[in-house]
Amino acid sequence: MGTPPDPHIAELADAMLARAEELGGALADVIVTELDFYSSSTVVTKDEVRQTCIANMRFVFESLAGDVQIDASAAERTGKARAAAGVPLPAVMAAYRVGFRFMWERTLEEARRRGDIATDSVLDAMSHILVAQDVFTQAMTSAYRAQLTIQVLDQEEEHSALVEALLFRRITDEQNLWEAADALRMPISGPYVVVAAQVPAIGKLALPEIANRLDVRDIRSAWRLLPDLQVGIVHVRRPEVLGMMIEVFESLASANVGISPQFLDLAATSDALRLARLAVGHSGRRGASRSKVAVFDESPLAYAAVSAPEVMARIGKSVLGSLDELPGEERRILVDTFEAWLDAGGSANETAAKIFCHPNTVRHRLHRIEERTGRSLSRPRDIAELCLAFEIDRRSP
Repeated sequence: MGTPPDPHIAELADAMLARAEELGGALADVIVTELDFYSSSTVVTKDEVRQTCIANMRFVFESLAGDVQIDASAAERTGKARAAAGVPLPAVMAAYRVGFRFMWERTLEEARRRGDIATDSVLDAMSHILVAQDVFTQAMTSAYRAQLTIQVLDQEEEHSALVEALLFRRITDEQNLWEAADALRMPISGPYVVVAAQVPAIGKLALPEIANRLDVRDIRSAWRLLPDLQVGIVHVRRPEVLGMMIEVFESLASANVGISPQFLDLAATSDALRLARLAVGHSGRRGASRSKVAVFDESPLAYAAVSAPEVMARIGKSVLGSLDELPGEERRILVDTFEAWLDAGGSANETAAKIFCHPNTVRHRLHRIEERTGRSLSRPRDIAELCLAFEIDRRSP
């Protein structure tokens, strides 16, 4: 390509350059007629296709004439423009294949019409066009992918900003909530949940590729990375979605994950985040499996325990404060026994079977709680106060 072509090829290239406008229009007609995307879409106009065809032809035939080296800047502009317009890459590649085949055929027709060009010279010219096709195609696809990467990153930043706006109650009116849902590809009505996952380090994802992992299961979600948490809004469109989510989280998470109760209106996202954060702190505390994933308990006691935190903390301290004077292990045993007793419906025998001790041991521990707190497990009001206090204690950071 560094040596100039023979005079016959230069004349052939000049002849093709003189017809660049005409040939570009004819090629645009072929592309719009033969390729489904260009015939059915208005994303790229026929005039834009025509201008691209003319520019590509000029660069190829100027190079063939020996005036310049192959300049792929036109292909780069095309790749960038088509990516920005949302044209699928296969459609652009198909247009390039049609375009270079058209150039090859028209150049061969012109060579035959002239009749004075040696076969070897024609083959050299065709080889030059094939090289140009390869250079142009690579330049176009590289520019296309670079532009697509920019768009994806911009979109991710926009989505992340919208998620943050929902999480921290910066969007409240209904119209903007609908627009946010639409931009995030989320249905405009719930149920939704908020997920909060502890990050392994600042700037590191707790749940890598989580949006894609859920998307392939037809679960819509949007995520935001905070300094301490990776937080997501997930649409729970079917009852089985929650179980599918937990399975995915368990497979990905290296630390605790909390899931809020379900809610119907995106305006409640901020409140759900607080409950998801509380569920994070409760992950892995109870149960033999010590699951990394915890769903916030929707019981009235659970909601009461996290409402008005300062008031609830005062209540918990007034009821259970005397337990804090005990050694840590002894306090934990009393707390676990009370929770097991509640789960067993107040049966000492069932509690004993559950925590592997004698029923009399259970009764002794419950009596210790009564002594330390001044509440009786035979009085409903006292039991209610203890249940609330223990729930507050269970959900405290």
